[in-house]
Amino acid sequence: MSIAPATKAGFVLASKSASRRAMLDQAGAAYECVPADIDEREIEAGLMGSAPSIVALALAKAKARHVGEALRGSIVLGSDSLVNVAGKRFDKPETRSQAADHLRFFSGKVLELHSAAALWKPRAPGETEGRIVWSHADLARLHVRALSDEFIERYLDAEWPAVSGCVGVFRIEALGVQLFERIEGDYFTILGMPLLPVLQALRENGALAG
Repeated sequence: MSIAPATKAGFVLASKSASRRAMLDQAGAAYECVPADIDEREIEAGLMGSAPSIVALALAKAKARHVGEALRGSIVLGSDSLVNVAGKRFDKPETRSQAADHLRFFSGKVLELHSAAALWKPRAPGETEGRIVWSHADLARLHVRALSDEFIERYLDAEWPAVSGCVGVFRIEALGVQLFERIEGDYFTILGMPLLPVLQALRENGALAG
């Protein structure tokens, strides 16, 4: 039995990610989308040397806080994902050539995908400002099979530019599943957000019906 979402949005998603919107849509959540306009590279530079999970959490919190302080009256969900391979952090590819370079580097290695989320809540009576009330990070480990140059080119023929907005250069729900020989971790984390903990946090903070 399907559950119809409420007519009024219960929270704001501070992200333009299509996969995160799809997850929330399929879960029946009622929300509005207001992407956060933050300088992610500046935040990352200030956390140089920190563990990838710490950086992902910081970015998720920054997105939630930025939109929350702008809107003031709404609960805001921020989320971010980072990819780390052999100790090197990777961002979304800017060009097809860069995407091919990323895939060649990933070949035969373990891709660690860190997905984080955070909730910002407006100030309550007696408080001076809103605050982050919850955050969570999760890790998935994806074992990349040996990728030939021929496969990489065929793959990008089919998936570029769709994967230009994907850290890790793949959509696990599409042809990207062919990149891997083994996966350890939660499916939703791989899609870009630890959905089950997020839904629980939304319920606990009154942004989703229990």
